[in-house]
Amino acid sequence: MRFLIAAAPIALLAACGLNGTDGEADTADTTTADSEATTSDNEADTMASNDPAKGETYDADIPDSEERPIMQAQVVLDRRGFGPGVIDGKMGMSTENALNGFQEANDLEVTGKLDEATKTALAEWSNIPATRVVTIPESWGEQNYEDMPDDVAEKAEMKRLGYNSIDERLAERFHTTVAVLKELNPGGKPATSAEATTGTEASASASPSASASPTTSPSPSSSASGASENQSYFTAGQQIRVPNIGADRIAPGSIKDAGWKQTLVSLGVGSDQPEVDRVVVSKAGKTLKAYNGEKLVAMFTVSSGSSEFPLPLGEWDIVGEAYNPPYKYDPEVLGNEDSDKGTYTLPPGPNSPVGVVWIDLSKEHYGIHGTPDPETIGRAQSSGCVRLTNWDAARLAGMVSQSTRVIFEA
Repeated sequence: MRFLIAAAPIALLAACGLNGTDGEADTADTTTADSEATTSDNEADTMASNDPAKGETYDADIPDSEERPIMQAQVVLDRRGFGPGVIDGKMGMSTENALNGFQEANDLEVTGKLDEATKTALAEWSNIPATRVVTIPESWGEQNYEDMPDDVAEKAEMKRLGYNSIDERLAERFHTTVAVLKELNPGGKPATSAEATTGTEASASASPSASASPTTSPSPSSSASGASENQSYFTAGQQIRVPNIGADRIAPGSIKDAGWKQTLVSLGVGSDQPEVDRVVVSKAGKTLKAYNGEKLVAMFTVSSGSSEFPLPLGEWDIVGEAYNPPYKYDPEVLGNEDSDKGTYTLPPGPNSPVGVVWIDLSKEHYGIHGTPDPETIGRAQSSGCVRLTNWDAARLAGMVSQSTRVIFEA
């Protein structure tokens, strides 16, 4: 996995409003991840994937209630670097883009459909189930979760723009939404077949980790001020069913920046990423394609530009990367009507307007970055920059270097 200079000096980026950053480690929300490592050869958390060997059958302790073929295809595509966006078990634009990328990379007819030829190609990973059951780490209950205020000035007063609940943190960890997690866990228990209810699921329901009702995670200020509390459907120690995302192994010693390593853990993104020498962003296709030579090795759905801040077509260089960067909100630069209210520097975190990483481009004021709203990727416009889900942006950051060419096409 190649990383650029984490402390790369970055000038004021007008279109997206990113402030300069010194690349300091940001370990909030993930301070106990090291103690939750699954094995001595993996620095990911205890919820990391544990796949059967090639040719072996996956034996689930709590079998799923249904097969979920589209979700199974999504988790395989996600693992192979063809991001389907939010994993939800439904066909949509991002999943069609992912299928297009997989088909192109495997010399198949590019249809964007889960056709027979594509099913045959994906069958190599047919022993990877659509979902798996994990236990939420107990340490998650010891973390602080705060509601995100709408007011920019109030955000600027916060120490970090972190997750507002265990639910939101889980959704990002497994590349999905809170709604999908609830569907996979009716009544707060992992969905399972009626045949499995006696035995495995019965023992799970008797466990205190299988909560059947929403729980409340106090915000840091609630006990002192009587402030409102953040409602979480899920709780630390609970056993739940999640999309079976993988490619989340972090090799010991592979990530030198402690804060960035913890961010990768929280996003379920592994340290082993392919090297790419060319990135092509299509405005019309709403895609970012990453190539090694002529080989397409990854593709993600993106949001890029708007009528006011159009995508700057042409070829650009990558200047550097900033991990967990602060964000400078300048309403005048962003074209907002309240430009007389001044500028604010917002703290870093997954709910930052630029997400968890900024990939700086030679085109002044432009970059590639994450987002606090993964469901909007490909559907909402950006302020000129290229925006991905946090997990796809983090993955891309591990693929590129300062020798990677970036091409923006209409």
